[in-house]
Amino acid sequence: MTIQNTTTNLIAKDAIRKKLRGRSLTYKEVYALMDEIASDRLGDVLTTYFAAAGFKEGFTEEELYFMTKAMVETGTKLNFKGIVADKHSIGGIAGARTTMIVVPIVVAAGFTMPKTSSRAITSPAGTADVMELLAKVNFTPEHVEKIVREVGGCIIWGGHLGIAPADDIIIRVEEPLSFESFDKIIVSIMAKKVAVSANHLVIDIPIGRTMKVKYEKDAELVKKKFEGIAKRFGIKIQVDINRTSEPEGHGVGVTLEAIDVMKVLEQDETRPLFLEKRAIRLAGKLLNLCYKTAGVQKDGEKEAQRLLKSGKALETFRKILKAQYGNPDISWKDLKTARYQKKVLSPRSGTIIHINNYNLNAVAKILGAPSDQKAGIELHKRSKETVKQKELLMTLHSTHENKIQEATETLKSFPIYQIE
Repeated sequence: MTIQNTTTNLIAKDAIRKKLRGRSLTYKEVYALMDEIASDRLGDVLTTYFAAAGFKEGFTEEELYFMTKAMVETGTKLNFKGIVADKHSIGGIAGARTTMIVVPIVVAAGFTMPKTSSRAITSPAGTADVMELLAKVNFTPEHVEKIVREVGGCIIWGGHLGIAPADDIIIRVEEPLSFESFDKIIVSIMAKKVAVSANHLVIDIPIGRTMKVKYEKDAELVKKKFEGIAKRFGIKIQVDINRTSEPEGHGVGVTLEAIDVMKVLEQDETRPLFLEKRAIRLAGKLLNLCYKTAGVQKDGEKEAQRLLKSGKALETFRKILKAQYGNPDISWKDLKTARYQKKVLSPRSGTIIHINNYNLNAVAKILGAPSDQKAGIELHKRSKETVKQKELLMTLHSTHENKIQEATETLKSFPIYQIE
């Protein structure tokens, strides 16, 4: 270890002690911490102490800015000019694959959108997992810039690029306990947006009892912090707080979610309309930000709907697929579902009052998602709908017959549908 590295390491350790005592950190201290974590010199134990200190005490607005800036500065940056759009959902719900619809809409409107996405951590599928079924998602920074220059946008896995590497390591140490503070979520998202040159951003915050953000008062606090950091980096931002109780798509799992996305883009008559509506709303908000800067008098949501219904978004998505070495002619009908499937019928007549997303995620994982790309759950009913006894509720999908049996047994104790 060099003298410089030793000094940085000492500053980082002092910063952790300082934060554990509830005191605020300077940029020099935050940078030392992010540099040590990004370089994997701090170790998981001390990194965990830092994560825990932040969870307990929280961070000031100045510290949030420092952490975002330091995460960017200690990682890879992608350089794009002009209006650069991006969106991010805080998540907490499966079957809401809006990114793969929003990106081609915004790019079809003439704006740049280099979208880096994550793989599944606690969910049955991440955007990168679903996109990988259709095209390659691992690229070098230079290749990403080439793709975006050629077609205007991309949908790739961000973990391969070295963007905000300290964040990925902090996520790794937090994962076993499944805890992540709102401050940490905000910094994680904003660092990655700054690193890809985004200057127009929509943040999707679903709230509900099974979401990461459960209460509106917390969502408003998170919104304010997002807006504060965005202002420091010159990013025009729109934060969309919305109540969400269940998946908007029909499917949960890599292949089933890809089918939903392709059905919406292809405007198939069996497409999930709730997923389409959410994607149009988010794309519309992002386009409104971009149009305002560009001095264009258009209604973003109407334009998003037009681009989707006219086939322009599908045409753009096919260009992105081709640029990412996928099959540009693929249709949802070409996507093969699992060999083993089991229909689950309603045990009684009544009204569906709730879909338990925790149980939905757990059962989808038992079926093999996300490592088994064909595993997952196809939902045939939504909340507030009435059902008759023995009417079809959902279909279980898996490559392995024994996992179908295990999931069926699990549903007896952890039901997904609550019917009264």
